Amino acid sequence: MLEELKNKVVVSSQAMPDEPLYKEECMMAMMKSVVNGGAEVLRVAGARDVKNAKSLGVKVIGLTKPDGLPDNWKEIVYITPTLKEVNELIEAGADVIAFDGTSRPRPNNCTLEDIITAIHKAGRLAMADIATIDEAINCSKLGADIVSTTLSGYTMESLSDSTTPDYELLQKIVKTVKTPVILEGRIWEPNQVKKAFELGAYCVVIGSAITRPQLITKRFIEGVN
Repeated sequence: MLEELKNKVVVSSQAMPDEPLYKEECMMAMMKSVVNGGAEVLRVAGARDVKNAKSLGVKVIGLTKPDGLPDNWKEIVYITPTLKEVNELIEAGADVIAFDGTSRPRPNNCTLEDIITAIHKAGRLAMADIATIDEAINCSKLGADIVSTTLSGYTMESLSDSTTPDYELLQKIVKTVKTPVILEGRIWEPNQVKKAFELGAYCVVIGSAITRPQLITKRFIEGVN
């Protein structure tokens, strides 16, 4: 599975419950559309969408998120926080389990070691979403199969107003650890994907620029104004 991710563009197909596209038929249509466009790997949230994505014959990176993000979401672990969510994703058939790999405390006294061990025991790949170089190093030491820059700029330890991918963090991780590194976050243009691969990204995850029409629209409107 790890080899199948190499040099791939992964499409993150997600929506929050209060968004129109969250309905099952809508998410299924979105996933079919990106697969028709050439996506071979999808990153999706929740057991429902993992099962549906698997039915399309593609590889799936699965994670969980709460139905609504609390006001302090930058301070807490909310991506696949405990073993309960890990097991739900495993049962749903996810090939890769993505989880918060930051240094912040997890609910129910769960540890990163617990998460990674459970994923490997089930024969799946462990993908750590991190925000800093230290977190990438730690997750690599703990046995994560992949580290991703997903949370860069979205935690209290990495706050940033940047609207561009965190190439600096990508370069630091590539130079420091042997674990494959995924660039994810704030990717809007094909040339940014090309640059990520040139800098050593193992693969690239794109979400909002493809699957979040409200954000795509907002970007154009603000650009005009």
